[in-house]
Amino acid sequence: MCKKFFSLITLTIALALSNGYAQEIAWDRAAYWDGAYPGAWGGGGEGMRDALEAAGYTILDAAELKTWMDARISDRALSVVVFCKDVVPDTVAETMSTNCTIRRYLDAGGKMIWYADWPFYYQGHADGNMDTWGSAGATAVLGFNASSGPNDNNEEVVFTDAGIEWGLTQTWTSQRPTSPTISDNMTALATVSSGSAAAWVKHFLPGDRYRGFVRLYDTSGEANPEDVMRLAEYIITKASCISPADGSYHTDTWATLAWSPGATAASHDVYFGESYNDVEAGTGDTFRINQVPTDYLVGFAGFPYPEGLVPGTTYYWRIDEVEADGTTKHKGDIWSFTVPPKKAYNPDPTDGAEIEALDAALTWTGGYGAKLHTVYFGDDYDVVNDAVGGMMVGVTSYNPSPLEEEKVYYWRVDEFDAIETHKGDIWTFTTPGAAGNALPANGATEVTPTPTLSWTPATSATSHELYFGTDKETVRIADTGSPEYKGSRTLGAENYDTGALAWNMTYYWRVDAVYNSGPVKGPVWSFTTGGFLLVDDFEGYTDDDAAGLAIWQSWIDGFGIADNGAQVGYLLPPYAEQAIVHGGAQSMPLLYVNEAGVANSQGQLTLTTTRDWTAESVAELSLWIRGSASNAAEPIYVAVSNSTGSPAIAAYDDPDAAKKGLWTQWRIPLQTFADQGVNLTNVDKIAIGLGSKSGMVAPGGSGTLYVDDIRLFQ
Repeated sequence: MCKKFFSLITLTIALALSNGYAQEIAWDRAAYWDGAYPGAWGGGGEGMRDALEAAGYTILDAAELKTWMDARISDRALSVVVFCKDVVPDTVAETMSTNCTIRRYLDAGGKMIWYADWPFYYQGHADGNMDTWGSAGATAVLGFNASSGPNDNNEEVVFTDAGIEWGLTQTWTSQRPTSPTISDNMTALATVSSGSAAAWVKHFLPGDRYRGFVRLYDTSGEANPEDVMRLAEYIITKASCISPADGSYHTDTWATLAWSPGATAASHDVYFGESYNDVEAGTGDTFRINQVPTDYLVGFAGFPYPEGLVPGTTYYWRIDEVEADGTTKHKGDIWSFTVPPKKAYNPDPTDGAEIEALDAALTWTGGYGAKLHTVYFGDDYDVVNDAVGGMMVGVTSYNPSPLEEEKVYYWRVDEFDAIETHKGDIWTFTTPGAAGNALPANGATEVTPTPTLSWTPATSATSHELYFGTDKETVRIADTGSPEYKGSRTLGAENYDTGALAWNMTYYWRVDAVYNSGPVKGPVWSFTTGGFLLVDDFEGYTDDDAAGLAIWQSWIDGFGIADNGAQVGYLLPPYAEQAIVHGGAQSMPLLYVNEAGVANSQGQLTLTTTRDWTAESVAELSLWIRGSASNAAEPIYVAVSNSTGSPAIAAYDDPDAAKKGLWTQWRIPLQTFADQGVNLTNVDKIAIGLGSKSGMVAPGGSGTLYVDDIRLFQ
């Protein structure tokens, strides 16, 4: 089966780039398989070999692998080799050292894909025998112990964001994970609950992000060939930020921008400025230079901002990678950093926090150039805001204890930089017993535009007064005569229906606790709405089934229904899924058993809100779904119906979606349901299921599908 020649395979990868360019990447793609050499957990490797050969990979025996690697060490061509056997041959792992051919290949920019048993645990020979190197093998060749475990926990892996980006789709049960911090320049692709990595990449070139030693499927048998090829051919054509780190504070008035180049870059277009929109569009004076080096100075004479970067300012930058033809460009991401303000910042407790300890100390980060700090503290906003004088201190902490329960406190830190004093912002926090547990949470984003505000009452309050509006200061100073006043709320009625709000807008609200002595102002909370209508995010369900708030009391499953094999939620609390979530703190576990004559499983929700699916010109239904490799491959569908008439069905077009252990967004045009006769102005029910009602071939079986964040988009 071995090919006695080597060929350079040109792989054309069509990338969905924002500038519309595609590219041709010349990969030298190879796979090692030799029938004379042994394997271990991976077995004979014939299945992987055949799949890779069919995809155009050159199959190399042990001797050919040595020749191929030597050539790649010499020419440093973009190359990758997949090991179809998990015992390293003695032709390229001649010794347990960094001088062996494999390590020199990796140091030259090579890429290896390895699955099944521990890397370098065995060295194989042409007579079919092998020597046991144990954990010393990887330690000597890769530079770290790749068998650091903990082992044999048999947990299903969870893909990291990087693993999803690299192309992992099919989960597995981990047996040989590795600590992701055991060496530098490592990228975790899949993890288990201990935090160990069941799939990872060790990068050997400085700044590299797509080559090196790639480990996946740390269990017996063969990995998924499609996943293997996606990892093998993963490449980055955009620049990656090195420093200053994206979103960081940079404590100098000059900076060296540094980045890791994309794989095909010959030069780099640098954009830098104070406006996100201008940097994103490349307008104004944000284009600075096209250059070959991968660093650029700002804040010095002869460079942008020659007088220095300004404290309290956020700067944005972007690097577009330019290929050798000078016209093919790969538009970069927008990164930012902030030069700290001269005022104090980064308070702890954070502004609006609810603290538990009454002996808590207050800390902050000193403003840019600050030498001394003056702290003002109390339970009256205006007194703290108007205070002057005070004793300066040289430390960035203050202990106001003992604090009292059921209080709203305010504090301010003024910074002195040896030239002038910079007045600080007013921060606030509450102690146990005060009105709190705001929903939406303070600072929340992507909130449904039809939220119900709620909070827990102050312990000794007789009622509460609610204020709501779009300007923070106006809400803060509002009284019962202001339009922001939304009325008094009796005990037990700590909620407020805002009605339909504007999309992508920040709102502010305040809850004052009313006592016999009068009202006490609460902190101002905020949230920002998203650009969608919410159908269900599963956050409102609790374990209080006596009150009818369990997830299975709204999403009706197959309990007591002979032809429905679904179970929504778990049998014991917590009923909702609280670990595998897409957004927020909960998702819906939909357990399906399409066996013993049952061909379909579904959970169904009767809508009490968001029934008009034409409001705000929405046009798509969106939901996030996630399966598991252990699931049966039952087809997934969504059914939508009015109070009368038959439901309209939309089936997911991937019949294996239930087996994929990563969150996938499914967007369905609403016209799909309208074309089947559903009146979108008054939708009554939505169902999610697996099986025969999809209209697709349903082979049967069982598993668990996770569902989250069901929304309507324009």
